[in-house]
Amino acid sequence: MSGTPRASAKIEAGLRRGAAGAGAADTERQAARAAQRLGERIAAEDLADVSYTSVDSPLGRLLIAATSRGLVRVAFAEEDPDAVLERLALALSPRIVETAAPLEPVRRELEEYFAGRRRRFEISLDWTLIGGFRRRVLRATSEIPFGGVLSYGEIAAEAGSPRGSRAAGNALGANPIPIVIPCHRVLRSGGALGGYGGGLERKRLLLELEGAR
Repeated sequence: MSGTPRASAKIEAGLRRGAAGAGAADTERQAARAAQRLGERIAAEDLADVSYTSVDSPLGRLLIAATSRGLVRVAFAEEDPDAVLERLALALSPRIVETAAPLEPVRRELEEYFAGRRRRFEISLDWTLIGGFRRRVLRATSEIPFGGVLSYGEIAAEAGSPRGSRAAGNALGANPIPIVIPCHRVLRSGGALGGYGGGLERKRLLLELEGAR
């Protein structure tokens, strides 16, 4: 019986540690819920100029951001989120809030697209980050239908510069809203993949998803 008090003490200590761990987990969950409610309230009261959240996809985790005009940024997982948000703050507004509610239509359409249930995105886009020739290139790119492809030369011609295939490639490589503005649908004239800001494997997967490869 002499060992019983020590065993009981160990059990009690273990229970206290477990309770402390559970308490910490509860605190984290409560903090997350509070942050979510705050973000939703800020968004509802139009106190944020840019809302962002992260969503899962077959291409990895995506950071998506929107303004009142529409979707303004899609960033792949290897892009530094802090750097992405800092550039948005400098280019658009420092009033940036992490909240999922305003981006629910974007999340839903992306999910439908990757599941093969959507062939065209209907969400609004904010073109503020895209100007000049780059905007003409990406506007033309946004009109390429699901399952279709154009060459760099063809998209340059569509943008009003038939000899500007290299500049068109640069514009496509700097696309701030990949997937939704389907720069993956632009290939080299011989059918080779060419380049892609998200990496050639992602480009190949997107083309396969659309039956274009």
